[in-house]
Amino acid sequence: MGTSDTYTGQGGNQDQQPQPDSHAPEPDRADAADGADGADGADGGRGRNAGSDGDGGDGGIDGGGGPEEGREYRAAELAEAAGITTRTLRFYRERRLLPPPRRSGRVAWYNGHHLARLRSINALLARGHTLGGIADLLAAFEKGRDSRSTAELLGMDEALTPPFSQEEPVRLTPEELAAYFPGHESAQNLSTSLELGYLAVQGDDLVHVSRRLLEASSALVHQGVPLAAVLDAGRDVRAHVEAIADTFAELIGTHLLASDRDPELIAQAAERLRPYTKQVVDAELSMALDRKVRTALEAWLRARRLGGPGTEADPEST
Repeated sequence: MGTSDTYTGQGGNQDQQPQPDSHAPEPDRADAADGADGADGADGGRGRNAGSDGDGGDGGIDGGGGPEEGREYRAAELAEAAGITTRTLRFYRERRLLPPPRRSGRVAWYNGHHLARLRSINALLARGHTLGGIADLLAAFEKGRDSRSTAELLGMDEALTPPFSQEEPVRLTPEELAAYFPGHESAQNLSTSLELGYLAVQGDDLVHVSRRLLEASSALVHQGVPLAAVLDAGRDVRAHVEAIADTFAELIGTHLLASDRDPELIAQAAERLRPYTKQVVDAELSMALDRKVRTALEAWLRARRLGGPGTEADPEST
């Protein structure tokens, strides 16, 4: 009996985690017994590629790509590639953690997207997530995939992208993203990040709009700030930054976009102004932070000297 038998029965607990599979997948009879996969083991479980039907070659279904991207798998092959049993694969299918395979008669064919999903599930399980939590994360992932394209979310249309933006997008697998924010991987945080446009779904991966924002957010989380609070702060910061951008846009519109000026000269002037607008914002923000942080620290020190809540009284002040 496979290690996953404890949770494949009807009415099993979705949050129960499967034990790691340390042995090879079960024989093809497990696939034949799976009503969803039909005759997956009919021809010995050999893989299928564009260049050959069942020769196990490296050609892709679409004539290109690597063995994982283009190849199609029968259930036993997919389970072996993902390091799980066929019973575990069937269980994930029943719990809708995997999209349905492509059908060819009675045979179910899986592809590289299914393999990537299984590897993400394995990585999240290893990090302590329950299958119920993973299902929520995957639902948020799929919602992000269906909302808008990555290019739309990131504003990557070269014809429309203003020269002021020089952010570097970062492509991540779900498990790589989770490593940036250990202990804070939740469907709510993922949904909020997608809503704010920090993340977009591209294929089986995620794309973060800005390496600088990703690393700054991760640093805050590692210093003890909850990711949910970081995202709330990001929403507030964006509202204020939009107001600042409106100020500069109005300034440029009023004084540069004169009807008699050559468009190319206007574009050149805007490009020259870019570092100065950032300089102004950086200088003002730095001075404001000095004032606000200094005020907060002084208030904390006063409370500490007076023995306020959560502090110890300074012996010299008593």
